[in-house]
Amino acid sequence: MLIASVTLAAEEEPSPVIPALPDLVWGTIAFVIVLVFVIWKLLPNMNRMLDARKDAIEGGIKRAEEAQAKAEAALEEYTAKLADARGEASEIRDAARADGAKIVAEAKETAQAEAARVTANAHAQIEAERQSTLVSLRGEVGTLALDLAGGVVGESLSDDQRAQAVVDRFLADLEASAEPSGASK
Repeated sequence: MLIASVTLAAEEEPSPVIPALPDLVWGTIAFVIVLVFVIWKLLPNMNRMLDARKDAIEGGIKRAEEAQAKAEAALEEYTAKLADARGEASEIRDAARADGAKIVAEAKETAQAEAARVTANAHAQIEAERQSTLVSLRGEVGTLALDLAGGVVGESLSDDQRAQAVVDRFLADLEASAEPSGASK
C-alpha cells in the first residue's frame, strides 16, 4: 500500500509552470489586497509627493527666470550708465581740448601783442636814436663843413642862416648819393 500511495502521489505531482488551484486563489486574493492598499494608501501619497516636487521644481525655475530677468535689467542699466559715463567723459575731454586750444590761442595772441609792442618800442627807440644821431651828426658835420669851407674860401662863414643852408644842401647831396648805393644792396 505504501507503494501504491507513492505511485499515486507521483502521478499527481504539480506542474512547475501551472500553480495549484488553492495557491492560485490565495495568490489572487493577496494580490488584490496589496493592489487595493497601494491604490488606496500609497498612490495618493506618491501623487502628493510628486506634485510637491513638481511645484518645487516649477517654483525654482520661476525664481531662476525672475532672477535672470533682474540680472538682465541690471546689466542693461549698467550698460546704459556706462554709455552715459563714456559720453560724459568724451564731453569732458572735448571741453578740455577746447579750453586748451583757447588757452594756447590766448597765449599766442598775448605773445604776439607783446612781441609787437616790444618791436614797436625797439623801432621807436631806434628811430629816436637815429634822429638824435642825425641831429648830432648835422651839427658836427655842419661845423666841420663850415670850418673846411671857411678854410677853402678864406673867409669866415659865421652867418648862421647862410651856414645852415650850405650844411643842409651838403647833407642832401650826401644822402642823395648814398641812397642809390644803399638801394642796390
